[in-house]
Amino acid sequence: MSDTTGLTASEQTIVGDENHVTTGPDGAPDLLAGAGPTRTESDSLGSLEIPARVYWGIHTARALVNFPISRRAISNYPDLVVALARVKQAAARANRELGVLDAAKADAIDAVCERIVAGELHDQFVVGVIQGGAGTSTNMNTNEVIANAALEELGFAKGDYARLHPIDDVNRSQSTNDVYPTAIKLAMVFGVQRLITEHRKLTASFRAKGHEFAHVLKVGRTQLQDAVPMTLGQEFTGFATTLAEDEDRLSEVIPWMNEINLGATAIGTGITADPRYADAVRRHLEQVTGIPHETAPDLIEATSDAGIFMTLSGTLKRSAVKLSKICNDLRLLSSGPQAGLGEIHLPARQAGSSIMPGKVNPVIPEVVNQVAFSVIGADATVTAAAEAGQLQLNAFEPVIAHSILQSLAWMTNACRTLRVNCVDGITANEARLAGQVASSVGVVTALTPYIGYAEAAALAHTALTTNASIAELVVGRGLMSVEEVARVLSPERLSGAVPA
Repeated sequence: MSDTTGLTASEQTIVGDENHVTTGPDGAPDLLAGAGPTRTESDSLGSLEIPARVYWGIHTARALVNFPISRRAISNYPDLVVALARVKQAAARANRELGVLDAAKADAIDAVCERIVAGELHDQFVVGVIQGGAGTSTNMNTNEVIANAALEELGFAKGDYARLHPIDDVNRSQSTNDVYPTAIKLAMVFGVQRLITEHRKLTASFRAKGHEFAHVLKVGRTQLQDAVPMTLGQEFTGFATTLAEDEDRLSEVIPWMNEINLGATAIGTGITADPRYADAVRRHLEQVTGIPHETAPDLIEATSDAGIFMTLSGTLKRSAVKLSKICNDLRLLSSGPQAGLGEIHLPARQAGSSIMPGKVNPVIPEVVNQVAFSVIGADATVTAAAEAGQLQLNAFEPVIAHSILQSLAWMTNACRTLRVNCVDGITANEARLAGQVASSVGVVTALTPYIGYAEAAALAHTALTTNASIAELVVGRGLMSVEEVARVLSPERLSGAVPA
C-alpha cells in the first residue's frame, strides 16, 4: 500500500453511507474491505489506495474519513446529483465552445453527465451531505466520478488522469464556490417544481371534497366554541383555497433561485475563467435544463449571499405550518368516534393500539404534522447558517442544502400521502352534523335582524338550559311564523349561499 501520510489504521477507514462501503470490526466502514484490486491516487497530502472498481478518487476518500457525520450520502438527494451533472455538462460545453477544453474530452464529459441524469452512477456519489469546506468535497466527488467514467468512455483506465483530469478538465473554469451554490439552487428548483405538482393535486382533492360536501350543514366554531352554521363543503373549500395560496408563493420563488454565479470562480472575480465563460455557461445550462437562468449582476455579492435560501426556506415553512393546521383540523373534526366531534370519518389505515381493540388513529394527519415540525426546525437551521457566513463565502451551504432538500422531499411525500391515504377517502357523518345544527343555539344569530339581539340572547339562554330548539322557541313566543323561521334558517341562508 502506498504512503497514507501518517494515517493510523483506524483513520484509514472510510465512514460514509452505509449502503456503499463495508463496515469493519470497529463499526466504521473500511475503504479496502473486500475491495480486491486497487489503484494508487495522489494529492498534495500524499497517496492512497483506492478500490479499482469505484469511480470516485482520493479527494472523495479523504472526505469520507473526515466527515463521518450524517450517515447520509449526497446520493440520497437525486435532484442534487442530477443538478451537479447538469452544471458540469454546461461547463464542458462552454469550455469546448471557447476552445479551452479538447473536444474529445468535452464530449466524453458531456456523455457521462447525460448518463448521470438518466440515473447511472448515482451510487458513486458517496460523500456525506454534511461536510466542511463549503461543498468542496461534493464538487470533488462529482469531478472524480465524471472524470473516471469519461476515461472509460475514451477507452482508458480509471485513475489515468494524465489523459483526462478531474480538476484540470472536468472542473475547468470553475470552483466549488460557483458550482456548488448553482447546483444546489438548481436541485431546489427541481424539488419545488415536484412539490408544487403534488401540492396542486392535494388542493384539487380538498376542492373536490368541498363540492361533495356542499349540501352538508354543520356548526362552525370559533375558539372551540359553537358559532354560526356553515357547510362542510365551505370548510373543505377553505382548505383548498389556503393551499392554493402557497402554491403561488412557491412558484414566485423559482425565478429568484435561477440567478447564478457560474463564472465567478473563487470569490466572484472570475479568476481562471475566460471573460466570455459566464455568459456561455449560463446559455448552455439553460439549454440542458430547459430553465431560464440569469448571471448575477454582482458576482462578489452572489458568491457570499445566502438570502435566497432563507426566502425559499421561509416559504416552505409557511406552507408546512398551514398544512399542519389543516391536519390539526382533520384530527379534531374526526375525533371520537363516540366521545369527540365525530363530524367526519378519516379512512382507517391501520390498527391504532396494541392494547385497545378496534381503536383507529388519525395516523396520516399525524405524520404530516411531524413533517411540518421538521420543516420549521430546518428553517431555523437555514437562518442560522445564512447568518454565519463570513466575508466572501458562506461555508455552511452544505447544511442549508441538506435542510432545504430534505424539507422539499418530505413535504412532497407528505402532500402525496395526505391526498391518497386520507383526503380522498374522507366521508361526512351527516346524521351527526344534522343533529348538531338542529340543536345548536348558534342559529339564533341568523334571527337577530328579525327579533333583535336582546331577544335572541334570551332565547339562546333558554335553549341551552332547556334543550329546546331555537325554531320552536321563536314560533312558540309568537315572534315569527313557522314559514318565516324555515325560510331564515334554511341551509342556503345559514351558509350564506343566498342573502338573508
